[in-house]
Amino acid sequence: MSSSSVDNDSGAEEETINGDAIDRRQDVLAHGERENGNKPVEGRIVELLQEEREGSLTPQQVGNGTNRYKTIGALESASEDGSLDTLPRRPASPIESLMSIPDDSPSVQGSVLSSPGGSSILPSLASRPGLGSPTPSFRPFDRRFQSRISSSTLSIPRPVSPTPAYLKGHGRQVSATSTLLPESGDTDTPSPPWEVVRWTKLKKLNGQAFSEVGKRSFGVPTSIESGAITSIAISADHLIVAGGHANGSIFTWEIAKAARPFLHIPSLQASQMVNRSVDGHIPNVAIRHLGFLGTRHTALVSADDRGMAFSHLATRGMGAVARVVRTTRILGRYPNDTSTSGKPRKPSTVLAFAPLPLGNVERSTDTLGLTAMLTPYLLVIVSTTPVAQTQHKAARPKEVAAHSAMSGCLAWFPAVKLKVKDPKTGSDVSKVKLVYCWSNVLTVLDVDEIESPDKDKPPSLSFKPRSRWKAEEAIVAVQWLSRSVLTVLTITQRLIILEDGTMRMTEAFDLVHKHIYHQDLFSKQLHNLVEQLDEEDPSMHGVVADAFYMSFKAYKGRMFLLGFNDVSVGSLSNWADRLIALMEDGDYIGAIQLATSYYTGDADKLTIGLPEDTSLRHSMVQDKLVEIMTASLKFAFSQRQKQPKVVDLGHLKDLAEACFEACLSIGDIDFLFDEAYEWYEDGDSEGIFLEVLEPHILETRITIVPPTVVKAMVTYFVSKGLESRLEEMICHMDTMTLDIDQVTTLCKQHNLYDALIYVWNQALHDYITPLIDLLTLLVPLTQNGDYLANGNVMEDPIFGVNALKMFPYMSYTFTGRVYPTGDNLGDQVALNAKAELYWFIFSGRTITWPKTTGKSFLTQPSQEHEPSFPYLRIILKFDAPSFLSALNEAFEDSFLNDTPERAVNGGSNRNMSEEHIFGLSVNRQYIVTILLEVMNTNEFASEDTIYLDMFIARNLPKFPQYLLLSGTALHKVLTGLCNYPGEDLADDAQLSAEYLLSVYHPPDLASLLPLFEKAGFYRVLKSTYKAEKQYSKLIQTYFEDPENREDVFDCIADCLRPRSGLTKRQTRDVHEVMEAHASDLIYLDAVKAATIIDSYVPALHRTFLESLPNDTELQYTYLHTIFEPKARDAEDTKHSYHEEFTERYVQLMCKFDSGHVSKYVESVQASDLRLEKVLPYMEESGVVDAAVVLMARDGQLREAMNRLIQHLRKLETTLLGLLSGLEEDMQSLSVVEPTRDLLEALQKYTNVGIWLCQGQEKPQSMQSITSPVRQKSSSKNELLPDEVLWLDLIDVIVQITRKLSAGLSELEGPTSAGNDYDKLVAQLRTLVQRCFTALLTSTSSPTPFSTNLSFLRILRAFLTRASVSSPNLSDLRAVLASIFSAYAYEESILSLANRLLEKDLFVNVKSATALRQRGWRPRGSTCEGCGRRVWGPGVSGDVFSRWEERQEMDQKRRKERRAELAGGQVERGKGRAHMRNLSKASTIDMSKSRGKGVSTDSTGDMEGGQQTDIQGENMAQPELGPLVVLACRHIYHESCLEAMQSEGATAPDGREFLIPVEFDVAFGIFVLMKRDIASS
Repeated sequence: MSSSSVDNDSGAEEETINGDAIDRRQDVLAHGERENGNKPVEGRIVELLQEEREGSLTPQQVGNGTNRYKTIGALESASEDGSLDTLPRRPASPIESLMSIPDDSPSVQGSVLSSPGGSSILPSLASRPGLGSPTPSFRPFDRRFQSRISSSTLSIPRPVSPTPAYLKGHGRQVSATSTLLPESGDTDTPSPPWEVVRWTKLKKLNGQAFSEVGKRSFGVPTSIESGAITSIAISADHLIVAGGHANGSIFTWEIAKAARPFLHIPSLQASQMVNRSVDGHIPNVAIRHLGFLGTRHTALVSADDRGMAFSHLATRGMGAVARVVRTTRILGRYPNDTSTSGKPRKPSTVLAFAPLPLGNVERSTDTLGLTAMLTPYLLVIVSTTPVAQTQHKAARPKEVAAHSAMSGCLAWFPAVKLKVKDPKTGSDVSKVKLVYCWSNVLTVLDVDEIESPDKDKPPSLSFKPRSRWKAEEAIVAVQWLSRSVLTVLTITQRLIILEDGTMRMTEAFDLVHKHIYHQDLFSKQLHNLVEQLDEEDPSMHGVVADAFYMSFKAYKGRMFLLGFNDVSVGSLSNWADRLIALMEDGDYIGAIQLATSYYTGDADKLTIGLPEDTSLRHSMVQDKLVEIMTASLKFAFSQRQKQPKVVDLGHLKDLAEACFEACLSIGDIDFLFDEAYEWYEDGDSEGIFLEVLEPHILETRITIVPPTVVKAMVTYFVSKGLESRLEEMICHMDTMTLDIDQVTTLCKQHNLYDALIYVWNQALHDYITPLIDLLTLLVPLTQNGDYLANGNVMEDPIFGVNALKMFPYMSYTFTGRVYPTGDNLGDQVALNAKAELYWFIFSGRTITWPKTTGKSFLTQPSQEHEPSFPYLRIILKFDAPSFLSALNEAFEDSFLNDTPERAVNGGSNRNMSEEHIFGLSVNRQYIVTILLEVMNTNEFASEDTIYLDMFIARNLPKFPQYLLLSGTALHKVLTGLCNYPGEDLADDAQLSAEYLLSVYHPPDLASLLPLFEKAGFYRVLKSTYKAEKQYSKLIQTYFEDPENREDVFDCIADCLRPRSGLTKRQTRDVHEVMEAHASDLIYLDAVKAATIIDSYVPALHRTFLESLPNDTELQYTYLHTIFEPKARDAEDTKHSYHEEFTERYVQLMCKFDSGHVSKYVESVQASDLRLEKVLPYMEESGVVDAAVVLMARDGQLREAMNRLIQHLRKLETTLLGLLSGLEEDMQSLSVVEPTRDLLEALQKYTNVGIWLCQGQEKPQSMQSITSPVRQKSSSKNELLPDEVLWLDLIDVIVQITRKLSAGLSELEGPTSAGNDYDKLVAQLRTLVQRCFTALLTSTSSPTPFSTNLSFLRILRAFLTRASVSSPNLSDLRAVLASIFSAYAYEESILSLANRLLEKDLFVNVKSATALRQRGWRPRGSTCEGCGRRVWGPGVSGDVFSRWEERQEMDQKRRKERRAELAGGQVERGKGRAHMRNLSKASTIDMSKSRGKGVSTDSTGDMEGGQQTDIQGENMAQPELGPLVVLACRHIYHESCLEAMQSEGATAPDGREFLIPVEFDVAFGIFVLMKRDIASS
């Protein structure tokens, strides 16, 4: 069936433009007028809605959706008329509406007036105490004026219209690789109100084919002798029908002449199978696929159940008899064909099969008869004409899921003529495409034609896989709905719509209720393959899916379904159908939104029949969108008129938002204001329309608004108290389209001064009138020549909010910005605006404005004369800090640079007005001069003049080339800064003074220092003292400054460093200041103080320590820093003056860090500590180990041991008391941890005792050496002193162990404490083992001194003492076991050590032997002393004969030794003593030599276990004797070397040859070797 032939060639574009269904539905919106006369279109919508409501509250299930359509809920309104925004809270302070950076610091109004002389001059109105200040009174020059209106930020976010859920992702995820990610929920996504596919049952066909009536009328279908029909095909012109039969035969029939077959293609006969000469289907194998090639009636292709495919071409003739059919095999092998590989063939079949249909444009593929076949293993594309040839093969993709259902399907789409050229290729003809599926993997294959260079040859074909998509389940059928839309049927009968280009799933729904016909056709053939499936082999499937290909086809954009009970045809709903469905469902807002998405191209264009071309799509959708909006507005407001209480205002707001988006998308703003606004105005809902309009104006999407809408907008927002939002809107509108008189009148009426300024500036380029309007607000305050004494005047919004806007306005204009949006002005516009403002403020006279029609603006209309600079004065009187802050920004603008040159250039080309000429001549010097003149102390209070002083002080360093002030004026400014009126201005004033002093150096600086001190300008004082090199005062200032006092340490370090350059006098002054503030330094940071003093002034340590008589903790910190710094070199930092504080440091350490005392005492010298000074503190703090160490170092060994034993007894008593209390309270769990701690203490002090005993062996041994007589007697009768120490220690440890073992038995039991009993007992017994192990080590280890410590003697004395105290030796059983354990432990350790030492010794001896036998090679062949040749060629003497004699002598000696052995001489030991085979002369030489001989012959006789030495007598002169070879490889005659040494001569290279008595090879001293050398 050629499902994609000429009628489907144009694709979606042709159907959209020319389809009758579309044209038929485009007039539905006007259906009401045709049906009922002049009945409006909304009447039809109302009727539909009423019918639905009266019928049921629950909407009926539509189409094929599994979910119901849910009405979108309206958003809740915040205001009464549906506004999203409530009335904004008025700011607590007026400055909050002007400044973007809040300041929470206290202002100057909270400070006490400190004007000198108690002046009665009031400060500026905004600076009076008790009034709400509009600006922060401190740091006025660090901020920048900013408006609350900005072009880059919006005051409210634009509400986002709700989007219906059916316009979002799908609820079921079908593709894992789809670019459209669906929503997570399955049931939360409502189905759309339209039917995605409109299904129609073919009633007549169903009635004839499936009903009982049809069976009675037409009978039951019967089969002819060829068996049942298993496949069917229809020719392209629909005139011929072909059928394949179960026996392998094929018949074709003319529909008009159905009496007999048009063509018969039989299967092969049995005889033909034996001697096969022609091709054909195997007998009794069913034909599964059949198709016509092109438009021909006699060219067919077919495939059977066994995996074989054939092409059939019949010749023309007269009737069926005369036709001859030529059949060619194009796929598969006959059963009796032998396999070329020798392996059995796998069972196969043709899962999918399709010939390429013809398109509406001629292509070279039309003549090839391309046929695509899909088997379980391969995709094969074969050309059948003129000869059968394989064009492409592709294996099954690896992405196919292992052991999934086996399914296969494919479909062609031919090349067609395009109305619009392909944007990618630029061609007006599409490519041939093939889509094929294996299991769940879908692939799109493009077929390109490559022109051949030879015109006579046909073009070649290129097959390229372009796209791949993976579904969640197996795909059983696939068809092309159009050139760009695919439809996929899965194994669970779920239909999926895909876009070809993006592989995006646009629709997905179930067709289970359609009961699609399917049949198991392939499992029998593939049974063996499935049964023999290896589960570990993922290359094959586990089950074969049923066949659906015969039940699902697409033709001319429609889908045909064959069910078990009926036949259905379905088509996708297009964009017009979906819009109509939404309107009929009453969702006019959703319809507008959907139509807008169609217009902008955000929706699925291809699936719904919209073209890709933008202009074409716009022309189709725009008119329909306007019609929908018109109908929706009529319907919505007609409902509001009928039921005003029922209609939700939220729906009207959503409708307005949808209309705004639609009109902005299509570019039709007039519809909004000409039609939509009228509907809202007539329905008394213009507030909703205006609020929706607001965000679009703020985003500058709409800048032109009709005057009527502007007036309504002003009225509405003012009535709601939303003046600030209204001003923002006006400031974002195009002023050229505004009614200026209307807007300015409304702004003045409602005090919208931001908008008023914007309109005057942008529409009329007038920058003076807005400032006059703002100053007019201040005129009532100056009626009597001075300000009113009303303290609550700033609470009035006129002064607290509106009048204050003049300062950001002036700041913006002076810096070339648009007020209040902040955009940049044009260069010429900015130049004129600045010039006008400077002329108005600083011209010094009354101005008439406008010049032609205006009148003079008077600041004091009740007075006879105006003061000089009237406008400057009124501004300064109102708020001097804010005005000076605006001027501070203006000074940074380049307008005030090069003023004369700019004025000349500007006036040369045109006639300039007065204000422009004057304004261009203003510069910084002029402004400062006028300010100094106007803001004098007679008219302005110090609360205002201080800001002028700060203004001058800060700008003078920035613009020194433009500002020039006298020294008197600057001195006055500096004095004014020191006399600031409030503490909150102190930091600002000091910073300003620092700015000024950076460029101004007063000649009488000394007279200003008291002012600086009084004002607390410590930073100024520090820089001054540092510059004047008054270092003592500098350090003193650091102590007086309450801030950054820690920096005094860095200052002291800079002053006292070695190359600081201070004189002795200056250094002494610094020391005095440090002594005076010694305690302050330590309290600031004791560690830093100690470090500084120790590094630079160690002599002041005593002074600093004495400054803290009562704070011992700080004393300890101080001493710890100088004695034990974290990073130091002990030798470099050890000072002699520390010794006097060592005892004090140890005393304090006993109190604050007792655990560190012992370690520290070991590191100090014995002379630094006096025992009587520190011992009491150690005793008091319980630092016994340190006391023992100290007493031992003082020589009081006996006393140290007694003190240690006393402490051990104390620990014993404590532990026994703890264990004895256990019997009374029976709380064993609470004593386990204290017991463990006490046992650890016993171990610690046992180690101290061992150290004490071991540390005294050396001196005691020295004494034993000096008195041998006493030593001898003591060995028999009494113990040595060090043995007595060991005895006392062991005795006390054994006694403690014995007593505590009995006490610990109370813990033994099944409780948790009993579980710890074994651990505690083992911990206790280790005390004795450690003692005896240490004793064994001391008695067995060799020492440099002849010690007589005897383990047995000590053990005998211990047992004697133990027998006296405890006659029962059973008490000593545990002790003896510990002793023997110690012995066994020592034995194992010693044996292991011996083995390691023997191994190392063997390696070293072996290496030394190898080095000795290798020998040394002399560097040269001549004597280094006399120069004669001593060996090698040319040596004098009969060397060879001497060598022969030597060899004969050696052989003779060997024979003698063998004879001795044969004679049975008794061997000594295990072997014969080694005798070196040396001649008499050699023996004499060896006795004389002090070196070691090394043979240089490596080929000696190894039979006797010795190496042959070489006689070297023949190598040198006989009278010179033997040779000497040194380790440095020099060679000498022995006589020459001795002669050189005796004469004190040196070698030719300047060395001295002195041979020492003992030779140390390790340190490179020459080793001599005396040997007779014959050769190297």
